[in-house]
This record gives sequence, C-alpha cells and structure tokens, in this order.
Amino acid sequence: MRTVLQRVSSASVVIDGATSGAIDQGLLLLVGFTHGDTEEDLLWMADKILGLRVFNDAEGRMNDSLEEVGGGVLVVSQFTLYGDTRKGRRPSFVGAAPPEEAIPLYERFIELLEERAPGPVETGEFGAMMEVRLNNDGPVTLVLERGPSGVERG
Repeated sequence: MRTVLQRVSSASVVIDGATSGAIDQGLLLLVGFTHGDTEEDLLWMADKILGLRVFNDAEGRMNDSLEEVGGGVLVVSQFTLYGDTRKGRRPSFVGAAPPEEAIPLYERFIELLEERAPGPVETGEFGAMMEVRLNNDGPVTLVLERGPSGVERG
C-alpha cells in the first residue's frame, strides 16, 4: 500500500462536473494498493496517517496531528502510484492490485478512517476520471508505504 499525503487548507474531487468530496483544512490522501495488501497494512496506514504530527502548533512548528486540528480527510484512489517507469516510456501498472482486489481494500481503508478520524472523511470514486483540486498548505507532502511483507517506508 502506498499513500501520497498532502497537507491542505482545502481540497475537493470533481467527477463529471459534480463535486464528489470536499474538505477544508486536513489531509488529501492519494492511495494505491498492490498485490497482497492486507487488513494489517490498512490498519498500520490509517493509524500512521492519523497520528502524524504534520500541522503547525501555536508556535508554528509541525507538532500537531489531525486530532489536534480537527481536520478532514479526502481519500482518492490512485493505481498510478504503482506505475513502473524503469523501462521504456510507457508506465507499466502490473504492480497495482486489480480492481477486484483493490476495491475492497479501498472501501475498508475508508471505513477505518471514518472510525478514527476527528473530522469528516470524504472520497472520490474508485476507477472514475477525477479532477482533484487542492490548496497545498506548506506545502507538506509525504510518501508512506507499507508492503505485503509489513515493510514500512516513509
């Protein structure tokens, strides 16, 4: 499982001209799944994200988590996070989990965030062509990864 996390002052997802999900201050999560991702990986990722101290405290230091600021989360599925560009000019996506494997993982990940997040949890639509709009705050962007073997990166 791979996540690109961006701290935002606002973010939204638009599908066919209609807003699917929107948040004010919080985290935009671009999330991709690979073969063999498990419930344990989802739990680790949700807990890691919600506990990260990436928001500024009263002194302007990154000391506060989503809990302290009461921010929202916008989750967007993005299989292209597993694009392999080592060969040729066209990315290969063989590392991305197929929809029948990725959709249940995506839905469960959203459930875990909804159970734990202090603010709203909004989403895009799995497999849809989406326009993601965001106002980066900082900017603060992190890449988090946890593979099927439990290996953590980021």
